[in-house]
Amino acid sequence: MTPPPASPPPGLDDPSQAAFAWARFRTMMAWMTVAAAIAVAGAIVALAQVYGPLNGVTILGVIGGIGGMVMLTGALMGLVFLSSGTGHDEDVDRRP
Repeated sequence: MTPPPASPPPGLDDPSQAAFAWARFRTMMAWMTVAAAIAVAGAIVALAQVYGPLNGVTILGVIGGIGGMVMLTGALMGLVFLSSGTGHDEDVDRRP
């Protein structure tokens, strides 16, 4: 006789677990915003030293390109950690 299957962890269905997971995600995104700002500032300084004064379109392009890439990478990485940390990855294997 096989034992009954264990109940799945509550994951994001539990309000306290969800609040903790989303707070951790927001904290990670705050740090990624700081990292993006540093990367953008460094790129603008480097480009200004190589090419001289930059116009506004170039600066906006650097902000959108480098800043957007760092923020998107951080968001996707954070969602992977959120999914893994709350048990959503294991729910895929729990099929009836």
